[in-house]
Parts: sequence; C-alpha cells; structure tokens
Amino acid sequence: MKKVLLMGNPNVGKSVVFSRLTGVHVIASNYPGTTVEFTEGSLNVNKEKTKLIDVPGTYTLEPTCTAEKIATEMIEEGDLIINVLDASRLERNLLLTLQLLEKKKPMLVVLNMWDETKHKGIKIDIKKLEEELGVPVIPTTAVTGEGIKKLVSNLEKAKIPKRKKTSTNEKWQKIGEIIKKVQKITKRDHTLKEKIRDLSIKPLFGIPLAVIVLFLVFLVIRFVGEGLIGFVFEPLFENIWTPLMLKLSTFLGGKGFIHDVLIGELYDGRIAYVESLGLLTTGLFVPIAMVLPYVFAFYLSLSFLEDVGYLPRLAVLCDNFMHKVGLHGCSIIPMFLGLGCNVPGALATRILETKRERFIAMTLMSIAVPCMAQTAMIIGLIGNAGITGLAFVFGTLFIVWIILGLIFNKFLKGESPEIFTEIPPYRMPYMRALFKKVWIRIKWFIKEAVPYVLLGVLFVNILYSLGIIQFLGKISAPVITGILGLPEAAVGSLIVGFLRKDVAIGMLLPLGLTLPQLIVASVVLAMYFPCVATFSVMLKELGIKDMIKSAGIMIFSAFFVGGTLNVLLNAIL
Repeated sequence: MKKVLLMGNPNVGKSVVFSRLTGVHVIASNYPGTTVEFTEGSLNVNKEKTKLIDVPGTYTLEPTCTAEKIATEMIEEGDLIINVLDASRLERNLLLTLQLLEKKKPMLVVLNMWDETKHKGIKIDIKKLEEELGVPVIPTTAVTGEGIKKLVSNLEKAKIPKRKKTSTNEKWQKIGEIIKKVQKITKRDHTLKEKIRDLSIKPLFGIPLAVIVLFLVFLVIRFVGEGLIGFVFEPLFENIWTPLMLKLSTFLGGKGFIHDVLIGELYDGRIAYVESLGLLTTGLFVPIAMVLPYVFAFYLSLSFLEDVGYLPRLAVLCDNFMHKVGLHGCSIIPMFLGLGCNVPGALATRILETKRERFIAMTLMSIAVPCMAQTAMIIGLIGNAGITGLAFVFGTLFIVWIILGLIFNKFLKGESPEIFTEIPPYRMPYMRALFKKVWIRIKWFIKEAVPYVLLGVLFVNILYSLGIIQFLGKISAPVITGILGLPEAAVGSLIVGFLRKDVAIGMLLPLGLTLPQLIVASVVLAMYFPCVATFSVMLKELGIKDMIKSAGIMIFSAFFVGGTLNVLLNAIL
C-alpha cells in the first residue's frame, strides 16, 4: 500500500485537508519509541487504496524539537509528499517547501486557505509558481472543499523535482526571488473580522473577550454534560442496566464476596450507582454516565476553539501573566488541555522550550488543574450545596496555582523564553473534521479511563474485604482526622485517587461528610498526587529525580492547604 505524507507548517489547515481526503476510519498513533502523535487514514486513488499520514506540523527539516525530528524521520517512510501551505503566508511557508524538494520524493504543493488571499488582496500566479518549484501546485479552500477533487485527481501527476541542495541563506534568497515573480499585493481596508482578530490579542479588548469566551465554554460544557446525563445516560442505566444487575444480584444470592465485587452493596434492595462500589455498577456508571458526557462537551468546546483559531490568541494574551509564574503564553494550552485530561496536558508541555518550564507547567497542572472527570464529580458532589462550596474548591486551587507559580519562578534557576507562535486567521471550522477530532479523543478517553476505574473499584473492594483500608485509616488517623478533619474511612479515597481521582471523589458520597469536610477532601484529592496515567507520563517526561521533587511538592502542598482550609472553614461555615 502506498504511503502519502501530508506535511506543512503548523496552522496551515493540514488537518482539514486530511479530513476532506479520508473517510471516517482514522486512527491516532504514537511514533515508535516516542509519545509524539500523528493521525493516519486512507483514500482511494484510481480504485487503489492509499494510506494517508498527517505528519506533525514542522517549520523546518532542521529539527528544533521532538515533533519536528519525527516529522523529518517520517519522510523516509513516504512514497509521495503533499506539502500544504497557507496561501496567504506564502513567503513564510516556502522554506519547508524548498527543503522538501531536495528530498527527491514525488511531490505536489497545496496552496490552502486560497479564499484568504482574496480577502487580503494577494494575487498568486499559479503557473509561474509551478515553473519555479518544478511540481504541480493546487489551490484549495479545505473548509469549503474547494479544490479537493482537483487535488485527488492530480496525485498521479506528482513529480520528483530536479533541485540541487542549497544552504539556508540561499533558500531564503530564492524565496525572495519567487515571491517577486509570482505574488502581488494590492492595498485594501481591514474587514471587521480582521479588526476583531487584531483586537483579541490586546488586553483592553482581549481580556474581557477571554472571560466571556471561557464563561460561555463553561456554560456549554455544563449544559451539554448535564443534558446528556439527565436525558440519555441515567435513563439508559436505570431502565436497561439496572434490571439486568438486579437479576444478577438475585442469581448471586444477594450477598457474598463475588456479589460485593461485581454488584456492590444494595440499599433497600436497589442499586445506588455511586455508593455501591460494584465492578459492574459504580465501575461502569462513573466513567460512562457521570464523566463521559462532560469530557465529550469539553473536547467539543476545545476542538471548536482550536479550529476557529482562538487558542493561539489566548496564548499571546496570557503571555505577560504567565511569565510571572515562570512560563510563557503557550503554557495556557497545556493548562487548558489539562482541564479535559491531565495526560494530554502533560504531553502538550513539549511545546515549551526548556526543562524548567516543563517542570513548572506539569507540577502546577497536576496540583491545581483538575481534569474534567474530576471536576464533574466535584460539581456532582458539592453542587447541591450551592455555589459557595464550589467557589471555595476552585478558588483555592486557583490561588494555589498562582502562589506556587510565583514561588517556582523565584527559586527555580533559568529563564522563560519569549513566546513564538503562529496565529492563524479566524475561520469557521469544518464540522466533519471537528467531530472526527472529538471522536478520536473520546475513544482515547474510553480506552484509558474505563480500565483504570474498574481496576480502582476492584482494588478498593478487595482492600475493604481484607480490612486493609480500616487498618490504614487507624495508622493515618492523626493526619486524616487531626490535620484534615476527615473520618478514617476517607483514606480509601486517597488510595484510589492514585488510580482515578474521579472515582476517589465519588467514594466520598457514602461517608456523609459535612460541607467543610467535602471542600477539604475535594481540594486535597485534587492536589496531593496525579492519577497513575498522568504519573506515568510525567515520570517519562521529567525523569525520576524531577518526578520525586514534583511529588514531594504535591504532597506537602496538599496537606498544608488542606489543614489550613480545615481550620478556616470550621471557623466561618
């Protein structure tokens, strides 16, 4: 099977071109030996099935980071290269094009975002550009599908260019010559969309806009999440799954070790999905009915903001503030991803240039950025008590995030480099590509989350049946009850929190905690240690030495803040 590589700079619309060319069956894979992700699918060319690989975006074949190194290595695997350029930024994109032309692979060039050239008063002579590059050039607007059919029909016309190797300086000189020959720019006034685009990175307009955008995102997540839970998942479990579980409970005699592991404890002959702690009850209900709806809503919102082009602007807007905590504006993207799941958030810290920045970003995220699964459980646990409890939990985490960041910036040696990121134009997303991206992320969540939840529930059931949790509760009583003001039984949640924090918070519900205790427990569980999946990624990214340092900071901070909250809340609530 032929391999076609889709290559280009970041933010040139490569993923939209990929979605237009491929069907629904696409997979996300990690490059061997790394955690750098790429997407692959297939397309038919003259009735022949061809594999299409969306290579990680790169500015150059002289790599400056892991993703660019992988992109360079993948060239050897390809039979044909489709080089996607942003037609409205031709000069900036042509360096990678000239480097690819020297690789002696069949190639064609796609001038994507062709509609933007008209909006910006840019005229490009396609025939002259083809003569200069020596390969076919196809203009496209992938969002609308314009030019995609022509691209597919021209794949067989891809040429192996005859070009000698030149230095980088010679390439830039050649780019200047090409631009003079093929491109003309006419003067015109800014459109309303362009004025909004410029204003959105200026604090006076950008900060209120960011507050509004993030508030709307929160509302969408809550509306979609609660709607799916109330109208889809809870009825499915109550009307279909509950009768099956009750029949299984009767078959197992209503009690015993196997019954407790699979079904959990029954309450007045009924299944309480959060409290029962059964493998087939709580173990499935929590990730599927309580967490998945919020995760879906979050990734839907995140993908929309990505494809519209708002996230890079948010990064630029946050740059000055983020520098005060030892980071730069691009760090907002891992933090935002961490709100969905800390694992992709930790992986996204690779966009940061220094080890110091990655340490600060991952540690702050693990301590004070709860994932959507955990957030959903906190809202479900404390939300009934009103906004006060939620304000204490999330307000405390935000204050901790700022204070720890200021401390890290002051005492950790090193500097935070200035931000350098591509800012694409605002565009309406191509919905098929957007939902495909959401589906890939949801599949990843189901694959990663459900097994850990089941493992966590099974693990706790066994510990309870053997009396180990009760024993640990007595040993840790001075800390759990004395400093944090929680009952001994809460130690079970702390143990399970290493596997899945959302399940750990759900386990607090049967304990009958007061509002101050619920707030303290939620904050401590959010801060004290990452879940095992995040821990594994952090260990690989930071190394053993820095991971031990990060873990020590987490544990100390969690119990110090938890103890302080315990005293404060009991005094005012």
